[in-house]
Amino acid sequence: MGSTTLSSREFNQDASRAKKATAGGPVFITDRGRPAHVLMSIEDYQKLVGKGASIIDLLSANEHDAIDFEAPRASGELFRPADLS
Repeated sequence: MGSTTLSSREFNQDASRAKKATAGGPVFITDRGRPAHVLMSIEDYQKLVGKGASIIDLLSANEHDAIDFEAPRASGELFRPADLS
């Protein structure tokens, strides 16, 4: 997988070229000769950030997937008055 580098001016003049170039890898967009932005396909982005389980998936796990967990018993005072001094 290669990469392409475009100046900000080139990107502004031909954004469709930049979008097409993402098929070959990330497109680096420079500002005054220095890399400033990266354009990539959504597929590459999703690979980069990964896709973990959503909270809904985790909460909807059926009872056969249950994790054995026993919370420790609370001891001592469960609450105490706030010290406002």
